[in-house]
Amino acid sequence: MALAAALRVPARVLLRAGARLPGVALGLTERVDGWGDGARRFGSQRVLVEPDAGAGVAVMKLKNPPVNTLSLEFLTELVICLEKLENDKSFRGVVLTSDCPGVFSAGLDLTEMCGKSPAHYAEYWKAVQELWLQFYQSNLVLVSAINGACPAGGCLMTLTCDYRVLADNPRYCIGLNETQLGIVAPFWFKDTLENVIGHRAAERALQLGLLFPPAEALQVGIVDQVVPEEQVQSTALSAIAQWMTIPDHARQLTKAMMRKATASRLITQRDADVQNFVSFISKDSIQKSLQLYLERLKEKKG
Repeated sequence: MALAAALRVPARVLLRAGARLPGVALGLTERVDGWGDGARRFGSQRVLVEPDAGAGVAVMKLKNPPVNTLSLEFLTELVICLEKLENDKSFRGVVLTSDCPGVFSAGLDLTEMCGKSPAHYAEYWKAVQELWLQFYQSNLVLVSAINGACPAGGCLMTLTCDYRVLADNPRYCIGLNETQLGIVAPFWFKDTLENVIGHRAAERALQLGLLFPPAEALQVGIVDQVVPEEQVQSTALSAIAQWMTIPDHARQLTKAMMRKATASRLITQRDADVQNFVSFISKDSIQKSLQLYLERLKEKKG
């Protein structure tokens, strides 16, 4: 990862993926018809990667039903799959999309942040940091094909991408709505959103916890295109083809230059950020708020 690989422990070590994922077939491959000579899809329990090595593009599908909640295991698998594509020089771009109907990702897993130990909260937050760092600094062209609702952590994941395409469905809102849950988006969430939509729009969106429907999302600039739902993935593939017309070295160095300050801010404050998160999330008032929200979710499901 161009900017800070030497400063970070590799994800597979930091997250201890192998120890935490019993029964998960990371790296499992199988033939995929229609993906070119020798193309194989691979992935894990919660991520499916469909590669077109001839075109240099892979489609990474999130498949952690029902709503692609970013659990500790899911975060780990996403990072490992992206690293595998980064290390395969036949790939230059990735389309990120969902395999769960109606939702791209519901965001961070609140059950990982409620009723657990401080050590668990720290481990979980390190995994969230690692996902952001790996995706935000990726040398690959990353394009989001947002084919469902995309709040909070789901929105953050799309904001790490180079381009975002959203399905034109009024139910598919996108934004960082943390304040609605009684929690605060960390500074690097804020920085990422601010880089995309500007300071004033980000300040308003973050304070109010706004979730933008497609037309508003396009207007504020949190997405780059809004298209009919059945055209989301094809539009994303067309967009990635345009980005790939640029020589990799020039594009990668420019991307690194544009993102260096934002990434470095978290890299230099990772430990403090973890400590702040653990201190905040462990507060009785925050735990009660999360418990209440989870209970309401259970009632809705019932």
